Amino acid sequence: MSNQIQTNKAPAAIGPYSQAVVVGNLIFTSGQIPLHPETGILEGNNITEQTHRVCKNLEAVLIASGSSPAKAIKTTCFLSDMADFAAFNEVYAQYFTEKPARSCVAVKDLPKGALVEVEVIAEKE
Repeated sequence: MSNQIQTNKAPAAIGPYSQAVVVGNLIFTSGQIPLHPETGILEGNNITEQTHRVCKNLEAVLIASGSSPAKAIKTTCFLSDMADFAAFNEVYAQYFTEKPARSCVAVKDLPKGALVEVEVIAEKE
């Protein structure tokens, strides 16, 4: 049995999905893009600003789920341009200090024209 998570401290889902689902002791977040939680508008004009917003959104979803970025097991990261890889890593490392397993791929496009999207699997605290 799963429990759907919804917090107003992260942007509402822009489609038919949950911000996260808790199954047992695991949390599976949906991918977060850099939307401002209150306005739903894309925040940031560069990879650094957008990565900070994505990580803040993920942190809010994880906290609402009973976890935190420190309990992340695996992340999957999507970049619209692999040339942003180093700048993305610099910000990402500030939030995911325990260095979870990770995949990072470049994709053709992301929703709303975002430069970055990240999803997380984490343990509950």
